[in-house]
Amino acid sequence: MRLFHSLALLVAAPALALAQAEQPVPAPGAETSVPPPPVQAQPKPEAPSTPASRPEPIAPQEAPEPGIAVEPPAPAPQDEAPVLAQPETPKPETPEDAPVLASEGPRTTEARQQRLVHGAPLYNPNVNVHIVQKKRFADEGHHELVLFPATVQVNGKYTNHAGSALQYVYHLHENFAFQVMGQYNWYSNESSFNLELIDKVREQAQAASSLLLVWGAQAGVEVTPLYGKFAFLNDSLAQFSVVLSGGAGVGSTRHLIRPEVANEVDGQTYSVPARFGDTGNKFLGSVGGGFRLQFGENYALRMEVRDLIYTARVDKVDGCNLADFEALEAARAGNQDFSTLQLSGSCKFEKFDGVDPKTKKNYREDIILGRDLVAEPSSDVLNNISFYAGFSILF
Repeated sequence: MRLFHSLALLVAAPALALAQAEQPVPAPGAETSVPPPPVQAQPKPEAPSTPASRPEPIAPQEAPEPGIAVEPPAPAPQDEAPVLAQPETPKPETPEDAPVLASEGPRTTEARQQRLVHGAPLYNPNVNVHIVQKKRFADEGHHELVLFPATVQVNGKYTNHAGSALQYVYHLHENFAFQVMGQYNWYSNESSFNLELIDKVREQAQAASSLLLVWGAQAGVEVTPLYGKFAFLNDSLAQFSVVLSGGAGVGSTRHLIRPEVANEVDGQTYSVPARFGDTGNKFLGSVGGGFRLQFGENYALRMEVRDLIYTARVDKVDGCNLADFEALEAARAGNQDFSTLQLSGSCKFEKFDGVDPKTKKNYREDIILGRDLVAEPSSDVLNNISFYAGFSILF
């Protein structure tokens, strides 16, 4: 029996020594207490792994040193239940050509914000609605008759022009029209600067640079790139448009032969008017732009600036060329009748013959002045920039 107890002690001694080594040794004088058994945490259900949220790897913990107590992890609170991610329900695919319904627009909190204007929410603060209204009075298919009582040249260096113009416009489309225009300059003369040169130093600009435009006729087109409207007098609306035009045609020109001079006859001084010579018809073109203001359906005001471009070459005056003037000068010196001369068919020699009954001015004295204009033929391209103001009637 004693032998059996000895064998049992020998077998249980190593197990008791190992258990005492794992238990912490209390400090001297400290109360000893038996630690409660560790609470095993309930395993949490694993959430479905998604590409957006992957579990972070847990760093390996270092093994505790022998003789140091390790507190078990605190248990999770019972009232914080884990939230399971619900799988997304796949949406049915919509074909690309399917119509967009109003209900598929942005959600709003008021029924007033659901009102649509051409498919866009009217009162949604996140949506900008741009509305372009149509013109109150359409131009397409309408005729327009324009009168410009005053046309004034604004770039007069060597010449000055003032006149009137009449224009007909047919609006083929809303922004495109055909136009025909005629213009007559009831005042066309050389500038005061050029007249002062003639009077004081007996010099003047070249004939081509001071050519005067008497009348012109041209046809072209008109476009309206911009239009709009504005209110005036509180309860009235006016419709405006920006117009651009261009055309080509022909114009009649003349040149100053002799400026206005004074002639003394029998002790009385008479003012002899200026003498101009016809220089023929020239090519005429124009480009311009302006502003049209329409009141109602049938009336409008127009203000435009146009650049009249015409070729200027002076080689004939009143149809007479240099050879004709030399023959006329020789006949004047010999007091010969001009009708017996062999002149070109276009030469109007009558304008250089005779005497004015009132001022007693002898027109044969102008032959040498006409000869000087064609003695050195000159050519140029003139730009007559003028301001046009008038009104029109649409029908």
